[in-house]
Amino acid sequence: MARTTHHTTTARSGTAGAFTPDSLSVSARHLEVGNEFVASFGVTGYPQEVYPGWLAPLLTYPARLDVSVHVQPVDPATAASGLRTQRAKLESSRRHNSRHDRLDDPDLDAAAEDAADLSRRIARGDGRLFRFGLYLTVHAPDETALAEEVSALRSLCASLLLDAKPATYRALQGWVSTLPLGLDPLGLKRTFDTAAVSAAYPFTSPDLPPTDPTTSAPSGVLYGYNVGSSGLVHWDRFACDNYNSVVLGRSGAGKSYLVKLETLRSLYRTLGHNEDEWGADGVQAFVVDPEDEYARLASQVGGTYMHLGAGGVRLNPFDLPVHTDARGRRTAPQDALKRRSVFLHTVLAVLFGAEITAAERTVLDTAITATYHRAGITDDARTWTRPAPLLRNLRDVLAASGDGGDAVAADLAARLHPFVDGSFADLFDGPTTATPDGHLVVFSLRDLPDELRGIGTLLVLDTVWRRVSNPAHRRPRLVVVDEAWLLMQQPEGAKFLFRMAKAARKHWAGLTVATQDTADVLSSDLGKAIVSNAATQVLLSQAPQAIDEIAETFDLSAGERQFLLSADRGQGLLSSGTQRVAFQSLASPTENFLVTTDPAELARLAGQDPDATNHGLADAYIDLGPADAEPDGEGCDDFGQVDLDPV
Repeated sequence: MARTTHHTTTARSGTAGAFTPDSLSVSARHLEVGNEFVASFGVTGYPQEVYPGWLAPLLTYPARLDVSVHVQPVDPATAASGLRTQRAKLESSRRHNSRHDRLDDPDLDAAAEDAADLSRRIARGDGRLFRFGLYLTVHAPDETALAEEVSALRSLCASLLLDAKPATYRALQGWVSTLPLGLDPLGLKRTFDTAAVSAAYPFTSPDLPPTDPTTSAPSGVLYGYNVGSSGLVHWDRFACDNYNSVVLGRSGAGKSYLVKLETLRSLYRTLGHNEDEWGADGVQAFVVDPEDEYARLASQVGGTYMHLGAGGVRLNPFDLPVHTDARGRRTAPQDALKRRSVFLHTVLAVLFGAEITAAERTVLDTAITATYHRAGITDDARTWTRPAPLLRNLRDVLAASGDGGDAVAADLAARLHPFVDGSFADLFDGPTTATPDGHLVVFSLRDLPDELRGIGTLLVLDTVWRRVSNPAHRRPRLVVVDEAWLLMQQPEGAKFLFRMAKAARKHWAGLTVATQDTADVLSSDLGKAIVSNAATQVLLSQAPQAIDEIAETFDLSAGERQFLLSADRGQGLLSSGTQRVAFQSLASPTENFLVTTDPAELARLAGQDPDATNHGLADAYIDLGPADAEPDGEGCDDFGQVDLDPV
C-alpha cells in the first residue's frame, strides 16, 4: 500500500498571504485546501481535430471546476527545425514500407501530409507552433463527494476524447498549475498550431455565469433549459444591480406563462431560505392581472385575490400614506399631503386621457387643497388619520368654482361627471374597502371597462407602492405588471411606472413589466428608459414587423434576430448586461396546470376532471369587501416621518 504524506502550511501576512490558504494538506491524489478537497488532472491526449468552443463542455460543468490553459509560443527557427526532423522520420518510414512491399499506413500518410502542410504555412508566416497545456482541478466539500466529482469529470473528458491523467504524487503541482499564477510545474504540454490554439481561446460558453462563482449550487429561480447546451438556466434577480425585469414578446409567445412560473418559483424561496438574509416571511409578490390569468395560481398557493370592478371593491386615490409602526403608532412622511396632491394630478390626467394644461393644473391644485380642508385634513399631521375625501367631493368643489364664473373649473367638473355620477362611478363611489396583504396578492382588472383599465392599473400600483415603501415591513418583493401597455399608453401613467422602476431597488423590490405591444413601449423615451432600468431582460418570439426595432434597441446579432423570429412558444433570450442565453421555459405538470392559459389544454384538463378548473377559479375569487375594510395607506417614503398619535 502506498504511503501518503501530509504537509500543513499556515498563511503568512502581507501580499503573499493573500494567495496562501489557511491550511494545506497534501495526499497522494488530492489536496485538502482549507475546508475543501481538490483533485487535479493533466490532459495528455487530445482529439485529432478540434472546433471553435471545444472547451465549452468543461466550462459548463455543473460543479466547481478550474480550467487552466498554458500556451507557450515556439520559436519559428526551432519549429522549422523540429518539423524537418519529424518530416524526415515520417518519410523514412513510408519509404521503408514501400521497399518491403508493405501496404500503405493511412495514419502515417495523414501525419506526413499534415507535417508538410504545417511546414509550408510556417514558412509563409500563416501560422505558428505553440506548446499547449490543459489542466483541470475539481473541488468538493469532502472526500466522498470528491470521488464522485472525479468520476464524473473523467467521464466527461472521455466523451470529448480527452485523456485526463490524475496528478498522482504531484497533487500540489497540479493545483498550482490551475492557479492564476502563470506557473506550470506539471509541464504536460503538446504541440498545437495556431488554428487549434485559437479554437480554445477565447473561452466561450452558452451559459450565463453564476451569480456567486464560489459555490456550485445555483441560486435564484429556474427559468428552463439552455437551448445551446441543454443545461439548466438559473437566474437570481436579487443578485443583480437592480431587481427589475422586462418581458417582451408577441401574443401567444408565452409571456404570461413565463412570468407566472417565475412568480410561483420566487414564492418557493420563502421556505427553507436563510432568514438572516431574506427575513422569515420570504418573497412577497403583487400582481396586476388584466385577464384573470392568475386565478388558479392564487387559489392553490393561498394568495389573496382582489377583484377590482366587482361590487363593493374600491381604491380611493385620496388616501394618505399612513401606516402603523412596530410600536403601534401611526406615522407618515412629513410631506404626505403634498405628495398625495401631486399624485392626484397624475390620476386625473389618466382619467381624462390627456395631459393637464398649466391653467387646469392651477385650478386643480387649489380645488384638491380645498377638498381636503372640507374633510378636516390640513397641513397639521394630526389630522391625517381622518377619513379621506372622495372624487365626488373634488367634483363638488370644482362645480362650485364653476358656478362662480371659473370656466376651467366648470369644464373639469363636467369631465369628472362619468366617474362620479355616470357609468364609471362604481370604482370611485366610496372609501377604500380593503388593505390587501399576504405572500401573493393579485389585483384582477377583468371586470373593469376598457376605459378604466389604465386608471385601475395606476391605483393598484399606488396601493402596492405604499406597502413596498413601508420601512416597518422590509422584505424582498416582486411587483408584476402584466400587459403594461395599458398604462404605457398614458404619458402620466408611463411616468409613474418609470419612477417606480427607478426607486424600487431602494426598497428591496423588483418590478416586472410584461407586454405584447412592444412598439408602444419602445416608441417612447419613457418606455426605453423603463427597459434600460431592468437588469434582467427577456425577449420571446417576435413578429417580423417589430424585429427591426427590437434588434436595434437590444443590439441583437443576426443569429439572435433569426432565433427570435423562429422561436417556438416559451423560447427566448435571457439577457443581463453583455451576457445572453437562449432558453426554453420548463414547467412540471403541476406547475403547468397552475399557469397555463391555453384554451385547448384547459378544455382537456376539464374533461379529465370537470372540477379541476371550476373549483380552482371559484376558490380564487377572494374578493375583499367592506367587511374586511381597514384604512388604506400601508406605506411610507424616504423623507422622514411624523408622529400621528392623537394629542
